[in-house]
Amino acid sequence: MSLLVTGSIGIDTVETPHGRAADVPGGSAVYFSFAASLLTPVRLVGVVGEDFPDSFRRVFDGRPIDLAGLETRRGSRTFRWHGRYEGDMNAAQSLRTDLNVLGERGPTIPPAFRDSRYVFLANTHPALQRDLLAQLTSPKLVVCDTMNLWIETALDELKQTLAAVGGVVLNDGEARLLTGCNNLIDAGRAVLELGPRFVIIKKGEHGSLLVDGPDLFVLPAYPTREVRDPTGAGDSFAGGFMGWLAAHDRTDGAALRSAVARGTVTASFTIEGFSLEGLATATPAGVEARLEHLRRCTRFE
Repeated sequence: MSLLVTGSIGIDTVETPHGRAADVPGGSAVYFSFAASLLTPVRLVGVVGEDFPDSFRRVFDGRPIDLAGLETRRGSRTFRWHGRYEGDMNAAQSLRTDLNVLGERGPTIPPAFRDSRYVFLANTHPALQRDLLAQLTSPKLVVCDTMNLWIETALDELKQTLAAVGGVVLNDGEARLLTGCNNLIDAGRAVLELGPRFVIIKKGEHGSLLVDGPDLFVLPAYPTREVRDPTGAGDSFAGGFMGWLAAHDRTDGAALRSAVARGTVTASFTIEGFSLEGLATATPAGVEARLEHLRRCTRFE
């Protein structure tokens, strides 16, 4: 089934204990699309400025990613982010963020994309997420992402968005901030009271927690030995998760668990290289091999 993502497309500079990558492809929609395209075709919607390099467009060549929704806005500049990771690299220090075109009006979803059945609204202002959702005809499943900034500055808008979607993906700190609950199980169930059917709470190197009504599912992270750059791991997780659901056209509880496993595995490729290096070398066969490894690691009795 058709899968659409809308989110940021940017130019990143990233520093980690393993090195520095300057002016490389980044943005939530980019990582999501690369990860999801390992499992199913993707429709990408986003906006860039006139300075967006042609070489960045070519990174999508040969992948089932439809760029008909990629708008180049005249007179605007592309979103840029410069971040640094230190120590255990669980959190990034933002050294510079230039919203540029992301501070303007949102993108328009092409008419040919408006029948998309599976939709991921990557992190942006919750009012803009609802504006994009209103452009769609009859999606089967809509999942959104969010961040601390919107929880702190646009909570009422965020609650309206959460009431309009089927699922939400956020990290442990965001879940605690949003709900005031320290226990993540309590936090997950408190999020469900705001409207979504399910919530996935990402715990970085400690895996993820799926709260689906009264049901819980916990999965560790894939055992990656070298983490070079965590940028985009969360969006890659969402890409693998939504890609599997769209490919199988299922949203039942068992499907959500299977999708969490795919998200976990696809994210493991991302963190092994800077920018898109890790995902660029990933293949569907490689995803399946790591999935089987994860099964062996988590099997008991």
